Amino acid sequence: MAKNPDTTPARRASDRGRYGRLSRERVLASALELVDREGLGALSMRRLGAELGVEAMALYRYAEGKEALLDGLVEAMHLELQARLDAEGPATDDTPDWRADLHRFARTLYNVCVAHPHAVPLLTTRLLAVPMARRPLPVLRSHERVLALLEKAGLDEAGTAAAFHACVAWLLGYVSVELRPMVDNPDEPDPAFRLGLHRLPSQELPTLRRTAPALAERGGTKRLAAGLDALLDRFTDSGPTAS
Repeated sequence: MAKNPDTTPARRASDRGRYGRLSRERVLASALELVDREGLGALSMRRLGAELGVEAMALYRYAEGKEALLDGLVEAMHLELQARLDAEGPATDDTPDWRADLHRFARTLYNVCVAHPHAVPLLTTRLLAVPMARRPLPVLRSHERVLALLEKAGLDEAGTAAAFHACVAWLLGYVSVELRPMVDNPDEPDPAFRLGLHRLPSQELPTLRRTAPALAERGGTKRLAAGLDALLDRFTDSGPTAS
C-alpha cells in the first residue's frame, strides 16, 4: 500500500523546526515576537520560517498567506487578552457590576496593546478588511463579551449596538493616539529638541508647538477610564437609548 505523502518522514521533518513540531499557536506567537522586535514590515512567510527553523512552505498549513498571517496576529492578541482576563479571575457574571467588568476589559486591552505596539494598527485595519463572520473566534468572543456587559447595563438592542460602536471606537482610538510616535531624537536631553519642535514652522503651527510636550505624555489607563465612563454615562444614565 502506498504511503500517504503527508505522513512520510520527509513531510514530518519539514514541519519540525527549532521549537519542535509546529502548531498554529507557536507560529502565531513567533510572528508576534518578530513584529514586536522589528515591526510589521519585517513579517513575511520566508522570514517567519527562518525564525522557526523551517521552510516557508511549511507555514502554509497554519496560515494560507500573508493576509491570513496578519489576521493571526490579531487572533494572538485577543488570545492574550483572554488569558490575562482569565488570570485576573472570573468576570462578575452574578453581580450587577457590569461597568467594573467593562473597565477591566478596557484596561487589559490597553496593556496588551502597550506590550505589542507594532501590531496595534492591525486591530483596526483587519476589522476594515475582514467581514464579521470571518474574523477569528477569539476576536468574536471579545465582541460577545463587551456586548453581553452592555446588555447587563439594561440597554435595549439598539442601545447596546450604539454603545458597543462608541466603546470600540474609543478604545481603539485612544490606544492608537497613545502609541503614536512623538519623539524625534530619544538621545537628546532637551525636551524641545527631543520632540523635534525646531522642525515645526513656528508661524504656521504655534499651537501645536506649544502643546506638543503635553501631547507626548501618555494618559495611561486613568484617562482611558475617564473617557470610557463619559461614554457609558451618555448611554446608560442620560442617553436617549437608556432603558
